[in-house]
Amino acid sequence: MIESSKVPKRAVIGLILNEKRDEVLLIKRRDVPIWVLPGGGVESWETPEEAVLREVEEETGLQIKIKRLVALYSPINRLACDTYLFECHEVAGQLTAGEETLQTGFFSLESLPEPFFFLHQEWIEDAKKNLPHIIKRPLTDVTYVKLFKYFCRHPLQVLRILFSRLGYPMNSKIK
Repeated sequence: MIESSKVPKRAVIGLILNEKRDEVLLIKRRDVPIWVLPGGGVESWETPEEAVLREVEEETGLQIKIKRLVALYSPINRLACDTYLFECHEVAGQLTAGEETLQTGFFSLESLPEPFFFLHQEWIEDAKKNLPHIIKRPLTDVTYVKLFKYFCRHPLQVLRILFSRLGYPMNSKIK
């Protein structure tokens, strides 16, 4: 049996567009308050498909169905992990913030809220291409140099990210 520390980490992202495909579902994270596509880590016991269903429901309150796997992004360093981008559609549930989210909502693709995670903009563009094959690309935009530059501009957000990665997430709801 493989030890959990030896299992490569994987992540999933659920891209949910409205019927007109002109609005996208976003969440504002609680630990690092930026707008992102819903998603998260794949547990050792689940498939990426199971993980995206679970993560989207935990973060948005919506049950979804997967339409297609859009892309698989691979890391070039230890800042990222294999990430699966699924295009999905909602089938049930009530849009609401979860334990890890401050806000949720659908936003026009022409006017995304700020601050918005730049990498997810690229992933939205990948999905809009509606290619007949799965995109496979390295995560070349996630680098130590970019993290350092971002840290210089947003030191508190980067510290929150680092604490979260070290196992001290700042995402619990205030009671």
